[in-house]
Amino acid sequence: MAVYNIDGCQDSCYPGTTVLVNKLNIRDQKSLTNAESILVTSCSAKVEKYMKFQKVDFEFYKNIHKQIFGDLYEWAGQLRKINISKKGTVFCEYTELEKIGKLKFQRLKNYNYLRDMSDMDFINELADLYHELNMLHPFREGNGRTLRLFITLLVRNTGRDINFAECDADLLTIATIKAAQGDETMLKMVFSEMII
Repeated sequence: MAVYNIDGCQDSCYPGTTVLVNKLNIRDQKSLTNAESILVTSCSAKVEKYMKFQKVDFEFYKNIHKQIFGDLYEWAGQLRKINISKKGTVFCEYTELEKIGKLKFQRLKNYNYLRDMSDMDFINELADLYHELNMLHPFREGNGRTLRLFITLLVRNTGRDINFAECDADLLTIATIKAAQGDETMLKMVFSEMII
């Protein structure tokens, strides 16, 4: 589970804790993290294998989150209702999520979901999209996993492939922090090394 600074840090948590209310009624963070890892890994594999890349819009993105976190959280697939930040990065104001999310996916549609681009243009647009969706951070929890799964589906839809398992997670984190500070150079480098 990511460590966020949150308006009302116990939002969606069991009273007196920072453990998210969950369908399994797990009230210990370590146990919840373990259960989440197992469930999300299994559900992500199903989505990756069976989800059709069709009617791709912000609802599609929210549905990915619902599919991979729905066995654990009632609010899976729903936009957060609080503001959050992490490691000095302030994410999108929660009241703007729906509007900005729809705009991001309309832009992606206008770019034909990054199909038929040169490799250089593709990497540039992909890094920019990754950064923008990361800054959106629409969910209370599970943003990174949802984003990486969506990017995997998107990349494969262009006839390319990507494997986040082969990426240095710390390097990707640093690259996303640098992108949030206005420099996408490292993020583009990371993607150029992961795309096949």
